[in-house]
Amino acid sequence: MNVLKATVVTSVLGVIGFGEDGKIAAYKLFSQNTLEIAAKLVDIDAGKNVSEIPEVVKELKEKGFTKFVFENPALSRTVQAQLNVEVEVVSPSEVGENFRRKMGEYAVQTGFVKDASELSRWIHDVSMEVSQLKVRKATEKRDLMIVQAVQALDDMDKTLNLISTRIREWYGLHFPELDRLVEKHEVYANLVKNLGRKKDFTQENIEKLGISQNKAAQIAKAAASSMGGELKDQDIIQIQSLCSCVLGLFEEKSSTEKYIEDLMEEVAPNTSFLSGATLGARLIAIAGGLMNLAKMPASTIQVLGAEKALFRSLTTGARPPKHGIIFQHALVHGSNRRLRGKVARIFSGKLAIAVRTDAFSGTYIGDKLKADLEKRVDELQRKYPEPKPKTHEKRPPKVMGKMKPSRRRRKHGR
Repeated sequence: MNVLKATVVTSVLGVIGFGEDGKIAAYKLFSQNTLEIAAKLVDIDAGKNVSEIPEVVKELKEKGFTKFVFENPALSRTVQAQLNVEVEVVSPSEVGENFRRKMGEYAVQTGFVKDASELSRWIHDVSMEVSQLKVRKATEKRDLMIVQAVQALDDMDKTLNLISTRIREWYGLHFPELDRLVEKHEVYANLVKNLGRKKDFTQENIEKLGISQNKAAQIAKAAASSMGGELKDQDIIQIQSLCSCVLGLFEEKSSTEKYIEDLMEEVAPNTSFLSGATLGARLIAIAGGLMNLAKMPASTIQVLGAEKALFRSLTTGARPPKHGIIFQHALVHGSNRRLRGKVARIFSGKLAIAVRTDAFSGTYIGDKLKADLEKRVDELQRKYPEPKPKTHEKRPPKVMGKMKPSRRRRKHGR
């Protein structure tokens, strides 16, 4: 059976089908709107099927063509799946190269422009729109939101530690004993903001702020016998104002953490389920995006965050790191020290599968990956059980016999 091939070419003009003789067999022009043309060209470049392609393919089939040649592999797969036709990929095709050399002539022949000189202006305008659309689409990627959110979270942590330390030193002039009794910055700031002077640090007032009875009693006792100096009202007001800012920043931090969890569920559900939203987000942030992380081998994911130790290993010959920030995962840091390297390797392998599935497939396999991960780690722990501690048996005491004379004494007959 004779197979007639048609080459389908896309350009700023529209979609044009050429026969085996190199002549136009069917075409459908785009509307003369630069923004619409640019949007369709971006979709075609991404492998999407625009409305003009099925129309041209239908017309070519009516003329007896049974096989369709495309230069874009992704577009050819889409056409084959949606239109149920036989396709072939040739990149670049001879017909396509010839069309691009004589595009001005074809533009006049199809009626897209009246004069070939007008085409250069169209190509320039459409190219500018295409560039802007691609930049806009790149900035709209949701994984870039994760990168920015994680970096904002890190900035908030640094700011909170810095200002909280300042509050402790400042208020410590009035109530220095409170610093060692309250470890959490948020609790410290909350106590200072609501109670102010140390004379108001009674057990009853402290317990109203959610502090346990034992801890409240310790703080109240320390306040009653505090060695700190007295402050003026304006000093206390200024410190409390700073505490209000810190507490507001703590609330913003909690809101950002919730935002990251929601983003991870949307962008990378498999990664989020396997590693946890925070750890998965940090890996994406270090890699610079989900797609960048998906392109990394499992061995690279394993040591992400330990770049300094890895560089030191390469330059000085020291032992390479077994893990990077994936150490934060419970399975890694909770495992026996001698097995952490093996557990980190298994975990990074499963994580690589999860990330690639999120980036390229979109199907959900997080529960299967987690079950398989836990099974592998369990098998590893059974294979390498923890060695029993060595017991040192008491040896019987040595019986001291008659000492031999020294060599010097034997020599002189003594």
